[in-house]
Amino acid sequence: MQKLLTVTLLLSLLLSGCASVSRSPRILEMPRLQESPLQKQLFALPAIDGNKITIAVYNFADKTGQRKTVDAYASFSSAVTQGADSWLIDALRLAGNNHWFQVLERSSLDNLVKERQLIAQTRESFQGKDAEKLSPLLFAGIIAEGGIIGYDTNVFTGGAGASLLGISSSTQYRKDVVTVSLRFISVQTGEVLLSTAVTKTITSVALSSNLFKFYEHGVTPAESELGFTANEPNTIAVRSAIDQAVIEIINQGAKTGLWKFAVTVKPQPTKANEK
Repeated sequence: MQKLLTVTLLLSLLLSGCASVSRSPRILEMPRLQESPLQKQLFALPAIDGNKITIAVYNFADKTGQRKTVDAYASFSSAVTQGADSWLIDALRLAGNNHWFQVLERSSLDNLVKERQLIAQTRESFQGKDAEKLSPLLFAGIIAEGGIIGYDTNVFTGGAGASLLGISSSTQYRKDVVTVSLRFISVQTGEVLLSTAVTKTITSVALSSNLFKFYEHGVTPAESELGFTANEPNTIAVRSAIDQAVIEIINQGAKTGLWKFAVTVKPQPTKANEK
């Protein structure tokens, strides 16, 4: 009878484990569009009072030199993304629903110049010296500079756990901090017009529970374990910090008088409408 109960318990634990796996998210998922974490806040920015600002983005580099923290071996993978300039370009284009900045491609300027040279040479070869000329490249009045300047791991760690009659449960958590810097520089004078820095925490949580029992007069053991881990993606955290930096620098420019927000004046009701 005791053996039957033990087998029944083990089968129930196995089936519950299989059921939890079947209910877990699918490993193979369809690709989805990644929206900006602060897209609504960027869209909600008031439009600029005037023409769009022509701005150039050359790079937004990782200046931390941090590597991924791995306990078992030395990792040479970077702790943060190396393509943060893409997030900065998207944030500038999304600002005020694309009413703030005219963003110019500068991160791949060499490729752009080579392609223009190829077009010019091909046209001249087939059409002669009177071949149609390419339109001149736009030039920017402001350069957006900056980068990821800090990545601090294990800034805050902790956990809690309890055990009673062979049943235990524990929780562990950790917080990292990433810091980005953004500044606008005047092309004509080289003056730093605006500058800001934004920090974003990255949270990781691990939950686990265990069951350990002896059956049949303390001879037959039964053990079960369940765990769950959630890690906030570093890339999303970096993008959130960049989005917030763009929002802050736009508001900062309005406060210093570098530009103005467009004010929408509501039409006053006429006497006919009042009636």
